Amino acid sequence: MSLPMTVPLLDLKAQYASLKSELDAAVLRVAASQYFILGPEVTRLEREMEEYLGVKHALGVSSGTDALLLALMGLGITAGDEVIVPTFSFFATAGVVSRLGARPVLVDIDPLTFNIDPAAVERAITPRTKGIVPVHLYGQSAAMAPLMEIAGRHGIAVIEDGAQAIGVRDADGRRVGGIGTVGCFSFFPSKNLGAFGDAGLITTNDSELYELMRIMRVHGGERRYYHSVIGGNFRLDEIQAAVLNVKLPHLDAWSEARRRNAARYNELFESRGLSEGPGRIAFDEKNRILTPAAVNEAAGVPDHHIFNQYVIRSERRDELKAWLTERGIGNEIYYPVPFHMQECFSDLGYRQGDFPEAERAARQVLAIPVYPELTDEQIQYVVDGVAEFCACVADC
Repeated sequence: MSLPMTVPLLDLKAQYASLKSELDAAVLRVAASQYFILGPEVTRLEREMEEYLGVKHALGVSSGTDALLLALMGLGITAGDEVIVPTFSFFATAGVVSRLGARPVLVDIDPLTFNIDPAAVERAITPRTKGIVPVHLYGQSAAMAPLMEIAGRHGIAVIEDGAQAIGVRDADGRRVGGIGTVGCFSFFPSKNLGAFGDAGLITTNDSELYELMRIMRVHGGERRYYHSVIGGNFRLDEIQAAVLNVKLPHLDAWSEARRRNAARYNELFESRGLSEGPGRIAFDEKNRILTPAAVNEAAGVPDHHIFNQYVIRSERRDELKAWLTERGIGNEIYYPVPFHMQECFSDLGYRQGDFPEAERAARQVLAIPVYPELTDEQIQYVVDGVAEFCACVADC
């Protein structure tokens, strides 16, 4: 059929066009310098991130996954240790734990925020627990105050997975990444602050831990060919740092645009009778879809959500996904299979039904376009597509 328009899930070309001259100049500057690894661009990025995030130390690394891996290595996580992670997240959250021979201990999520459930964390602690990994999923902070209280009481490290949440504040107004023992960020191109490839960042207020991770970033060697500890190749490329240095001053404006787009979606979905508003977790005749809640918005917390994804829920998610795709509307499922149902984690002994909220989310969630350059006409087209689907089925 002939489509009136298409709306991609993310339009990186639009962002590039707005900064083309600056980005091109930054890349060419690195090319002219022939300084490609851990040079002045990386140093500049680290200093500016320390200021932006309000942390003592920032360490540029090769990816968000490597940020998590290096953080766990720096904390001494090893075989026989346990690390508590939500079962609903991107694979790296649990994968890095297993790579070190430790055991990922999976817990369920809060149905409103999709983030790790602090009460479930408390129940999962054993004498072997060495870490807790709260994931600030979709761009909203996990409940850090109760998690830090639990961790402090038990003497456990907190490794914040902020891959989707650069710049977000928790309920107490603190930037994520500077609340736990260590914070980890991804600059994968699809993130709110995206590089031209893989890139990541580690943050911490612990100077001793920072120095250890800084050495481990380059195979554990302070001097070339002399290795005091075993590390890895976790170095950040100069080109990626140069790109991020151009983009960082625009980050807050982009995040604010995403919040405006999310608010517009909420308004339109309510006006079309498809949702009773954010903060609902049950379907009925007034909630044919569920829209995402920004839990700290009402309290006036700035940067309460950056909407790396705007995720709706539908009981007929797979049919809705196919419907939107046919109409040229980008969408994606983040994430269709919880960790406890992944084949590679079958030896952990979990079964289907162990984590009902995560399993329900995996059946229902669907991300729709929310990127900053999205036009009101495009948002209207997406909402029309969802409304037409609901009108064509007995129960959306």
